[in-house]
Amino acid sequence: MKCAWCGCTQSRVVDSRQNEDGTSIRRRRECEKCGRRFTTYERIELVPLMIIKKDQTREAFDVEKLRSGIVKSCEKRPVSLGEIDALVRDIERKLNNQPDSEITSKMVGELVMDGLKRLDEVAYVRFASVYRQFRDIQSFRDELNRLLADFDAGAADGEAVR
Repeated sequence: MKCAWCGCTQSRVVDSRQNEDGTSIRRRRECEKCGRRFTTYERIELVPLMIIKKDQTREAFDVEKLRSGIVKSCEKRPVSLGEIDALVRDIERKLNNQPDSEITSKMVGELVMDGLKRLDEVAYVRFASVYRQFRDIQSFRDELNRLLADFDAGAADGEAVR
C-alpha cells in the first residue's frame, strides 16, 4: 500500500478493526519512511453486478442510485435513515446472493417495493407510482386496492402495522 504523502510502499499495520456490519476491516497503517499514519479498508471483492434495464441496455449496479430512490420515496415520512440504510443493505445482499451477475431492473424494483411496503405504505405508493408508471387513475386505484388487501391480510394475521 503506497503512502499518501511520500509514496513509499513500505508500511506497517498499527491497528485493525472490523466495521459494524462485518463487511470490511479498517486498518491504521504507519509509513516506514515518513512515519505518517493513514487508514485503509479491506473488503471482499465481489463480481460487479450489471442491471439489465427495460430497454435491454446494461449498466453497473449503483448502490447510491438505489439509496437515492428510496430516500426520495421516504421524504417527509417517519422513516429513519437507519431504516433506509438497512433496507439498502438488505437489497444489496439479496442481489449479491443471486447466482447470476446480471439482474433485471424489474427484480431490483420488486425488492424495493417489498421493502418499502414493510417500512411505510405511503413511501411504497410513491415508489410504485414512478416504478410502475401508472397510465391512468384506474391503474393507480388497482395498486392501492392491492396494497389495502395486503394490509388487511397482514392485520388479520396479527402482523405489526405501522
